[in-house]
Formats: sequence, C-alpha cells, structure tokens
Amino acid sequence: MPNPTAVLRSASTLIKNTKMANPNWKTSRPQGNKDIEAFPRGQIDKKNSAKDVDSSSLTIWLSCPVGHCFCLSLELDVGIWCVPSFHRFQLTSKKTFSIMGVPLRSGNVIKPSEMTRLTITTFAGVFLGFLIGVSFPTLSLTKINLPSSLFPSIDLTYIEDKRSGLSTRKLFNALSSLKDDKVVMVASNKSEKTKIWIPTNPRGAERLPPGIITSESDFYLHRLWGQPSEDLTIKPKYLVTFTVGYNQKSNIDAAVKKFSENFTIMLFHYDGLTTEWDEFEWSKRAIHVSVQKQTKWWYAKRFLHPDIAAPYDYVFIWDEDLGVENFDAEEYIKLVRRHGLEISQPGLDANSASLTWAMTRKRDNTEVHMDTEERPGWCSDQHLPPCASFVEIMATVFSRDAWRCVWHMIQNDLVHGWGLDFALRKCVEPSHEKIGVVDAQWIVHQGVPSLGNQGQPVGGKASWQGVRERCRKEWTMFQDRMTAAEKAYYEAVESNPF
Repeated sequence: MPNPTAVLRSASTLIKNTKMANPNWKTSRPQGNKDIEAFPRGQIDKKNSAKDVDSSSLTIWLSCPVGHCFCLSLELDVGIWCVPSFHRFQLTSKKTFSIMGVPLRSGNVIKPSEMTRLTITTFAGVFLGFLIGVSFPTLSLTKINLPSSLFPSIDLTYIEDKRSGLSTRKLFNALSSLKDDKVVMVASNKSEKTKIWIPTNPRGAERLPPGIITSESDFYLHRLWGQPSEDLTIKPKYLVTFTVGYNQKSNIDAAVKKFSENFTIMLFHYDGLTTEWDEFEWSKRAIHVSVQKQTKWWYAKRFLHPDIAAPYDYVFIWDEDLGVENFDAEEYIKLVRRHGLEISQPGLDANSASLTWAMTRKRDNTEVHMDTEERPGWCSDQHLPPCASFVEIMATVFSRDAWRCVWHMIQNDLVHGWGLDFALRKCVEPSHEKIGVVDAQWIVHQGVPSLGNQGQPVGGKASWQGVRERCRKEWTMFQDRMTAAEKAYYEAVESNPF
C-alpha cells in the first residue's frame, strides 16, 4: 500500500503544475490542509465521470489519520461541493476531475465529532426502522396494480449498477412483469381486516355480517321442492298449543276446530302417542312434540322460545280439558285487541268443575273485565292479584311481547307453573289494565286429572296426590325465588344508585 503522504504530495504536485499551465485554476484551500488545491470551474463532469476515465487516468484514494480528515471543495455553478476524504477521485490527462461516489453539498470540513454523530445517527435509524418493521405484519405481494404512466417516467439507464449483476434489461423485464401481472400489494393481515366482530349481534353470532343473521324462526311447514318463496299460501298469525293425551282426542278435536287457518296448531304429547292422531285431517298439518310425562310449562320453556314464537301476534297455551262450545278464536282475538289486553283468558262458565278465583268467573252482559271483589282479606290492594292483574294458567293467552317476558320468568325445574299466575303482572304495565278476562267468549273447565294419573304412588298415597303435593311445593319455591331476586335487585340499586 503506498504511503498516504507520498500520494498526497504527488497529487499536490500534479495539481500545482496544472495550475501553472492554466491560469483559470483557482485556489481554495480548506483550513488545516496545505496539500489540497481546488479545481477550475467548468472542468467537473458530474454525470458521465465514469465514462470519461481512460487507461491513462490516475486513481488516488485520499485517506488520513483520525482527526486530520479533509474534503475537496469544488466551486461549481450550483454552489460549493465537498467531497469527503474517503471518496475516490481520478485525475486524467485531460485535466478532468471525476468523482466516484455521492458528493455532499457543503463548504465546511467534516470534523471527527460530526462523523461520529453521523455514524451513530445512521445506526440508530437502521435499528429504529428494524423495530418498526418487525412490529407490523409481513407484507405479501398478492397483486400490485401499477399505472401505465409510471413506466415511461423511469429512465433505467440511471439505475443500472455494474457491480450488482442486475442489467438494465433484467430490471426492465422485472418491472414489466409486475405491470403485466397487475400485482396488487396487500398486507398479509388481510384476513384480520376481513374478520367480522359485531357485539350487537345475537350472542354467538358476533362473527356474522348482520345481513345474513336470522335470529327468529317459526313453525311454518315448508315443502321439499319448488321455490321457497312459494311454499306458504298463508302465514298463520297466531299459535295455539295443547298438552294432550290420546284419551282426550275428542275434546281436542272439538277445540282445534274452533281455530281457523290463521292459527298454527301444536300438540305436546305427554303419553308418547302421536301417529294415532292422524285420524284427524288437521293433525297432518299440526306440529307434534312428544315427551312422556311432562307438563305444558316444561314444553313451553323448551319449545316456545320467544324467538320462535315471534311471528305470532298471540300465543295460546291451553290445557286439554276445556269445553269450547261457546268459544270462537277469531272473535276472541278481536276483543283482546279492542281492549288492549296483553295477557288474558276466556271467562269460565259457572258449570266448570273448578272455580277457585272470582276473577276468572264469566260475567254476563260485558265483553271483558279486569278486576273483581274477592273474599275479605284476600286482596291487599284492589289492583293486585287475585282482585286484578290476574288470570289462571289453564287457558292463558299472551301477546308476543308479554310472552317474551313470561318465558324468561318460567323456571326450568318448576314444571307445574304454580305461582306464575300471581307473577304475570310483572310483565306488563299497568298490569290492572293489561290483564283481563274475556267474558264474551267463554269456556268450561272440565277438571280432568289427566296429568295426575301420570305420577307414581309414594308412601301409600295415590299418584295424583303426589302430583298435587309437588304443585304446592313449587308454588312456595317460586314465591321464595321471586322474593329473593327482587330483594337482591333493590339492595344492589341502593348500594349503587348510579
């Protein structure tokens, strides 16, 4: 390796000799460096310096010990250009100064402290860029659509690098292939962006677009062929359910015939017999659910979810031992609508086998009633059960909204439903105006203990006695649960009023 001092001295001598032969040369000596001269204006070939170098050119690497670095100041038309000492320059026989590298626009000498700061800043920038890069998902080139106008503006002759091994033609071909394939750059987290999460959707359906969600259903029967939109010639507006045993088929047949085609008929079979009902033509279009030895409230809790009953304006949940000779379902609906009843029942004829409450007894010369006079001490408030806001559970009729509330109040394990009648008022407001008995359409409660016969004798008692005891226990349990739930709620409100 040649001695740096000797090299600099040779360069300085060559520069001085050239200066003597050419008066246009101008001296511009950076402070602290005696061996460096400036070069004449107009002699610098910035664009094509690499091409102008011939075999007679002398290549010199300027270097210096730490603390004694310098730069070459070149006075050009665009200002003063400073070439750091670690750049290569060439002196040719044509007196042309050629720079290999990127010139820095400055007129000052780069000091060691500045070089150190520049180096630290560079590495810090690289490190920060790395951290930012790894914090984002990897980009995947799936498609990039480059406009045609982009390519004519790219002069590939200026981006060719001899030492990279990438020719102009290869680079042009690569860019052309991107254009031809219309590749669009999309982040690899595309799947994250396309994921759906809508908290307001029904629970469990947050990942679905709202437009595809069908949160409600019905009991409409569909055929297996043709267009789905043509399946239904009529959509029933009301639902009536009976909890039945086959022994009561005549009674149910008479009752079903009181309901028009505007009603969906549903039978809950507690005795397991279903196909036997096909002797009735209406049975072939009815919905049959069969589970042995279960009550209507057990069925209702499990098969009459409000989202399934939602298409129906009113839901009838009736026993099997009801005489309907003086009842017409369509007329009943008209009266309920007229008087704004959300929860109701037909009045009970005086000949009914069981008339426990005065409220449910049919009255003459009136369409509906919503209150009554009970025995002394039975009503703490004339607007509360059993004097008002009260119907029994043998032949209850619910509006869509009322049923949604009542369904949530039914307890899974309290299958007989005793106590519900006193709590129905909690689902409508004002209850003494929304709960009533329809006198103009009445029924007879026959009092057939069919479910009682489904029990088992225990401790020498008849099966029906065990069932009755269970009913009373459930009533007490339901009242206790309601009281505890209300107490817990009001205590929570008092402790946190806001």
